[in-house]
Amino acid sequence: MFKYFARLHEKYDLPIYPVVVFSFDEPLRPQVQNYRVTFGDLKVLEFQFAAIQLNRLNWRDFLTQPNPVAAALMSKMNIPREERPQVKAECLRLLATLKLDPARMQLISGFVDTYLRLDATEEQAFQAAIDTIGLTEREEIMEIVTSWEQKALEKVAVNLLQRGMIVQEIAQITGLSIEQVQQLQAKLVQEN
Repeated sequence: MFKYFARLHEKYDLPIYPVVVFSFDEPLRPQVQNYRVTFGDLKVLEFQFAAIQLNRLNWRDFLTQPNPVAAALMSKMNIPREERPQVKAECLRLLATLKLDPARMQLISGFVDTYLRLDATEEQAFQAAIDTIGLTEREEIMEIVTSWEQKALEKVAVNLLQRGMIVQEIAQITGLSIEQVQQLQAKLVQEN
C-alpha cells in the first residue's frame, strides 16, 4: 500500500487519502492498517492507511445506500450461506433503483454475478426473492439477468465458432438468431 501511495503522491503532488479494500473471503481477523520500517531503535517510516475489510461488514447495513459501489461490494461482504440468494436479489434491486447507464449497469451487475454464483437450489431461492420485489424493479432486474444469460450464450457461440461449427448449428444449439451468430463470427474475423 505504501508503494502505491508514494508513487501517486510523487506523480501528482496532491494529498492522497490512503485506503485499501480487502475483498478476500478468509481470514476473518482484522487486517493490519499500517506499514513500518525500523532499524533497531530508529523508526524510519510509519505509514497508516484506512482498511475496509468486506468480509467483516454486514451486507444489510448497505441496503439503503444509493451507491452502485455498495451494490457491487455487498456481494463480497459477510454473507451467511443461506442468505446468498437474497443478497444477490437485493444487490440487483438496489442497482435497478439507481438508473445507471447501460455500461455501468453491465459492469456492476457482472461483478455481482461473478462473485455471487448460485447453485441450482440457491437459484430457485433467488427467483423467489425476485418475485417478492415490486413489479417495476422486478422487470429491471429481469433485464439484468437476461443480459447475463445473453452474454453466456454469446460466449458459447464464440467457442463453437472457434471450433469450426457452422452458423446454423450454433444458432440451433444456443437459441441465438442466425444474424446474431453471424455478427459474432464477423467480430471474430476482425479480431484475428
